[in-house]
Amino acid sequence: MNKIYITTSIPYVNAAPHVGFALELVQADAYARHFRLLGHDIRFQCGTDDNSLKNVRSAEAAGVQVKDFVDANADRFEHLGGLLDISNEEFVRTSRDPRHIACVHALWKACAENGDLYRKAYEGLYCVGCEQFYEPSELDDGRCPEHGISLETIREENWFFRLSRYGDRLIELVETGELRIVPAHRRNEILALLRRRLTDISVSRSAERARGWGVPAPDGDEVVYVWFDALANYLTGLGHGSDETLLPRYWNGGQRIHVVGKGISKFHAIYWPAILLSAGLPPPSSILVHGYVTVDGRKIGKSAGNGIDPERIIQSYETPDALRYYLLRHIRSGDDGDFSAERLEAAWSGELAGQLGNLANRVLALLSTSFGGFVPPVPDSAFVDEAARLPGKVAEAFDAYELHVGLADIFAFIGAANRRFTQGAPWADAKALLADLTPEDRQATTARLGASLAEQVYGLAVVARCLLPFLPSSAATLHSRLGIPSPRLYRDPLIVTGVKAAPQAVLFPQRAAA
Repeated sequence: MNKIYITTSIPYVNAAPHVGFALELVQADAYARHFRLLGHDIRFQCGTDDNSLKNVRSAEAAGVQVKDFVDANADRFEHLGGLLDISNEEFVRTSRDPRHIACVHALWKACAENGDLYRKAYEGLYCVGCEQFYEPSELDDGRCPEHGISLETIREENWFFRLSRYGDRLIELVETGELRIVPAHRRNEILALLRRRLTDISVSRSAERARGWGVPAPDGDEVVYVWFDALANYLTGLGHGSDETLLPRYWNGGQRIHVVGKGISKFHAIYWPAILLSAGLPPPSSILVHGYVTVDGRKIGKSAGNGIDPERIIQSYETPDALRYYLLRHIRSGDDGDFSAERLEAAWSGELAGQLGNLANRVLALLSTSFGGFVPPVPDSAFVDEAARLPGKVAEAFDAYELHVGLADIFAFIGAANRRFTQGAPWADAKALLADLTPEDRQATTARLGASLAEQVYGLAVVARCLLPFLPSSAATLHSRLGIPSPRLYRDPLIVTGVKAAPQAVLFPQRAAA
């Protein structure tokens, strides 16, 4: 049993959450659930980045006290996790968690004692959206390459971190895979940045510019740079600097996996491991980098005015699994992907309802009328063998950070099951049994019908098990309809022969036209 610590990044709370962050939540949750089903010891953490200057300015623009503004939006992010059926054990609010300041200060002190913090007067171009300084050569026609906005000229004396000291070590970590970055093109981007000369970074801001909001720096009248503060949240939830009971178990003694968006991969793959090395702590084990959710090819952004409210989608479908399915199957795990309400509805009605739901309804209805719901013995067949191979394919997709491929494999099998069921026409055998048959014909027809239904139930049971990380609610419902318990572990025995299934309600009901 491995110990695995998995986290989402922590979003700014300058506005309500949109569907783009829902992608990250459901990806990380799928991994956490998958690892638990493999029998590993899992700690899964989410949270919010409350201390950004972006949050402060948004509160000022809204005419609301910063604390009230941040609390209201942070609550919405935490609530979204519940609506999406996210299975995290911890949620860290960086402005409200009493452990966080102690954690940041402990990390700061360790870097200072290693000689990696020093004072320096500085003038540079700053993007509030990114919360970082940019060199002129990094700009896109003089604007932020991420947000497309003009930058502010900032003149301050700050604390600086000696990032330049760690370039060679970071290259070694990434090249050897000790720090695994996937997909490969994101790894290559990070290596390209590392092979340039790393420059030291400012890790404090004037309290005046931050409006006094943020974690106070241990030395001087300043606040800690929001990225140093925010990245520390991964240790806050494990008690670093306070009660460190969980720290040796999940950080020092296990795998450390961050799920992040491509726009913040540099902070997680360069700044964060360097800070950890300075503090004498292990760097992350893996960084899984997803792309952006777009609408009509444009990145969704809280400030772009094209955000899509995931809560409304969940309420509309009366389940989180419609959105979970779309984000996990129809957006490639490591790339950008477009979202539309029309494609979401097509995925629900054509794939979840039209393929999986329709197959389950037909099989279980016929099983109920022909065998009283009791599953006959599962035969040896090529179809059953193919079903038995499906979990291995899904596991390979998780290993490769290709969750969309795992779901595609599941639904390819469902498509094959539908075709086999239709071609075999078991309802014809069921109808024949109502006629006056010879004992031999009745026995043969019953055996053929029973084998057909039993192998389909077995296939559906395998599908239900494979769907547990992706669509936990629907997978649990399918288990119930099949008359089998949801497993605690993948390796729990899968026995369907002799169980009693029930048709019950439609698994994915068709929705009324809008």
